Amino acid sequence: MALQRSNNHCSFSKPQAKINGLDNEDEALHVKRSPSSPQGGPKKRSAFVDLTNTNKQNAVSVKSGKSMKKTLTSKVPVKARTCSRTKCPSSDDQPKKDGGQVKRSVAEDITASLPKDRSAAQQPLGSAAQEQKIPEEFDIDKELAGDCCMSPEYAKDIFDYLRNREEKFVLIDYMHNQPDLSGNMRGILVDWMVEVQENFGLNHETLYLAVKLTDHYLSVTVAMKESLQLIGSTAMLIAAKFEEQCPPCVDDFLYICDDAYKRQEFIVMERNILQGLKFDINIPVPYRFLRRYAKVAHASMETLTLARFVCELSLLELELVPERASRLASACLLLALVTKGLGGWTAALQFHSGYTLSDLSPLVRSLYAMLASPSDEKLKAVEYKYSHKVFFEVAKIPLVHIETLEEALSEHDVPQ
Repeated sequence: MALQRSNNHCSFSKPQAKINGLDNEDEALHVKRSPSSPQGGPKKRSAFVDLTNTNKQNAVSVKSGKSMKKTLTSKVPVKARTCSRTKCPSSDDQPKKDGGQVKRSVAEDITASLPKDRSAAQQPLGSAAQEQKIPEEFDIDKELAGDCCMSPEYAKDIFDYLRNREEKFVLIDYMHNQPDLSGNMRGILVDWMVEVQENFGLNHETLYLAVKLTDHYLSVTVAMKESLQLIGSTAMLIAAKFEEQCPPCVDDFLYICDDAYKRQEFIVMERNILQGLKFDINIPVPYRFLRRYAKVAHASMETLTLARFVCELSLLELELVPERASRLASACLLLALVTKGLGGWTAALQFHSGYTLSDLSPLVRSLYAMLASPSDEKLKAVEYKYSHKVFFEVAKIPLVHIETLEEALSEHDVPQ
């Protein structure tokens, strides 16, 4: 099945600066938009300017807007109107005495009303729990202490929760229940979805989630090959609504599909996918774990990008659909570390991922075989994407020698 594709190609621009590692600046940029496209930023391609998320003028006049702002700000204290995204409120930000009376918050009133013997229970539980749970040498979030936006006290708990949640979304090979589809058709669809993610400049999480939604929907619904692209496009639409600040609209996908489908078909398919998945679409994806584990390994941006290339290439493989996201991310990072000659699976990586070297070795060998096998000439989107300088041309890095890989995998597991 040959999917209809847009005739437009990505126009690449020079990277703004060379990124040497996973520093705070990289993390801050990732919050706004992952540097997914070689365009290097959140700007849409010129072909989509008239279709995607154009800024609309407010119907309210400037004069009325100023008067409204004056009315609101006159009733709100200055301290309440100023908010920092990276600094937690301190004692200096608390209300002071006004006219001989102290302004108290509701939380202060509740705390004051509690018995004194319960004061210890009012201490934050996350910080103490982390100090007891995470050894000092494995605490990779301690430099973020005090940053309430990054939740360093709960970071490991969050990823442990996501890993436990993976068990709910483990798939098996569903293609034998699809008489009109094949693994090659799915590979063509995923390859096209990579192009869509590039054209729209979407986050990498959006691509991974869209592929997950597609696989889970096909595992519960028999589909015809004529509707396969519609399923993938609608899955991308749903994932964009879930992940993006400014997701593309239906008209964008109608355009990118070359008007092969009608608007009503997208709306009906969106409802079918959500109902088929029982509206539970918060599926853990490998990319989130990969960024976390790369931080544990203190990997450079180039090493992380190499792992991302392997991980994104694995989306094309039907045999890897049953793999858990955290295990796939761990194996991709391990293969990248060995390829770059940066060592193997450390004790810190084992602690945060929960996987030993023996747990990852079979999957690493499968990923190595995937890279070593001749690629399909029809499925080149991922390779072209990561051959660009923005992605350090990691697709052109020679494959590590098999003996070097086996030597790294034959090492004994590090102790807990």
